[in-house]
Amino acid sequence: MKLHSDSTQQYQTVTGYDASGVEINAQRFNHSLLVMPEVPPRAWDVTRFEDLQPGHFEQIAADAPDVVILGTGERQRFVHPRLIASLSARHTGVESMDSQAACRTYNVLMGEGRKVTLALIIEGTAPA
Repeated sequence: MKLHSDSTQQYQTVTGYDASGVEINAQRFNHSLLVMPEVPPRAWDVTRFEDLQPGHFEQIAADAPDVVILGTGERQRFVHPRLIASLSARHTGVESMDSQAACRTYNVLMGEGRKVTLALIIEGTAPA
């Protein structure tokens, strides 16, 4: 039985979050982004949940994750299945949850070595 945790410093870890943004490895982001364990965070061109299009999820599908954790803001909202068709076709699971739960879940799955993508919507802001 292991009594210590693995170091995750080489991975992209959520180190803080609030309603206006998120910290990845102590770097602040105030816009929507995609986070994968071994890739630097990327801006995600989504400013509101209602503006999601299939192309937003096709961008994620290109990375071939095993699971996508979708952070939908202060409350949990579910996407229409037609929007995630590109992921469903690859048998990639998509779990929607409020952004705080999404950040925690991403950290757990990343720590387990899963090929996970955190797709985090931070509403009202556009990438610079």
